[in-house]
Amino acid sequence: MLNYREMNFIKYIAHKYKKQVALAVMVIVIVITNLFFADKKSRTFVEPSYADNNEKMIGSAACKTCHKEIYDSHIKTAHFNDSKVADVKSIKGSFANGENVFNYNKFMSVAMVKDGKRLIQSARIGGEEVQRAGFDLVIGSGRKGQSYLYWDNNKLFQLPISYYTATNSWCNSPGFPNFVYYYDRPITLNCLECHSSFAKTINEQEEFVEYDRKALVMGIDCERCHGAGGDHVAYQVANPKDTVGRYIVNTAHKDRQVRLDGCALCHSGIRSPLKPPFSFKMGDTLDHFSVGKPVSHQADTLDVHGNQNGLLAASKCFLQSTQMDCSSCHNVHRDEFNDPKLYSQRCMSCHNSPTQTKCTVKVDKKIILANNCIDCHMPILASKKIQLNVSGGQNLQPDYIRTHFISIYREESRKFLER
Repeated sequence: MLNYREMNFIKYIAHKYKKQVALAVMVIVIVITNLFFADKKSRTFVEPSYADNNEKMIGSAACKTCHKEIYDSHIKTAHFNDSKVADVKSIKGSFANGENVFNYNKFMSVAMVKDGKRLIQSARIGGEEVQRAGFDLVIGSGRKGQSYLYWDNNKLFQLPISYYTATNSWCNSPGFPNFVYYYDRPITLNCLECHSSFAKTINEQEEFVEYDRKALVMGIDCERCHGAGGDHVAYQVANPKDTVGRYIVNTAHKDRQVRLDGCALCHSGIRSPLKPPFSFKMGDTLDHFSVGKPVSHQADTLDVHGNQNGLLAASKCFLQSTQMDCSSCHNVHRDEFNDPKLYSQRCMSCHNSPTQTKCTVKVDKKIILANNCIDCHMPILASKKIQLNVSGGQNLQPDYIRTHFISIYREESRKFLER
């Protein structure tokens, strides 16, 4: 059944274009098609979060006193900046005339506009506004792109237009139709579990879940991976000579699977929950909280929510090691994006060993293959799962994702050497 917003919108269109019957019928058909296109799962109730409240979460800034170097570098990472309050600085897309409109077709568009102090996504038909909502929250650091959320009282919804960094332009939000705007996709706790450090609900009785807006902790901060820091800080302040971190989680001292699970919570694809979101704590066994899906190595299955953990775990490098985990390549405290030489040095830390396989590709002496292992063995591949439209009409293009399945990719290696 259509909800009250959808019925009112259809009534408005019919009235607005009663003298233009053909256009009215076309638009109404598009709108109804979109309503049925919407993911039915997004309309189901979301289980409440039974996670401990955030009374002992004191914020990353409290870590700075003792961990200044780590803090200063971590706040520059994509993780830390994965969600934040929307404003002119945090939104990457342009609001300038000529750059601020996404056209679905010659009748329908969404314009990104400034209305006083508010930043708005304004849906228009025939140039006249029929629906609007403000940019309230930013999801995504902007490294690959951003999507945007808006508050409707205590409910959260996703805006129809996102930003795609590769083309420096607005695009349809991932998973949204490219032929009509849609403002009613609710944001669930499952979304916030991986795009924020803490969230809790205050009401699950309505059609859409309501959140405690004051409890939402934006970004992936120190406490998301190390646990609430209140007891830790209180103890260390009272016992400054104790150099062993108390009441805090340090996964470096945990078994490999525990270390992997901390990353796999958000980097092992869309999982089937066994317990409510935010139940999992660093140091837990992830399989007790959710179940993963089989891993496919095919490029057309890659997306921004892909199973990097599963792809790594299926790789020969991983299978032949007892200690290799995500941190073997990634320093999560530093922004190391787009630095193939640095990552390749980490490859060579193992592959310099006499027992390890060496690269046998013959190249010009001027080319140092050890400066870039990953573009051959973990290439960026086109995904057919996420299709983006950046110019209206049917001009769809794939997103490009780096695979975490370490292997020999002969065609990609050939392209790399040609470059």
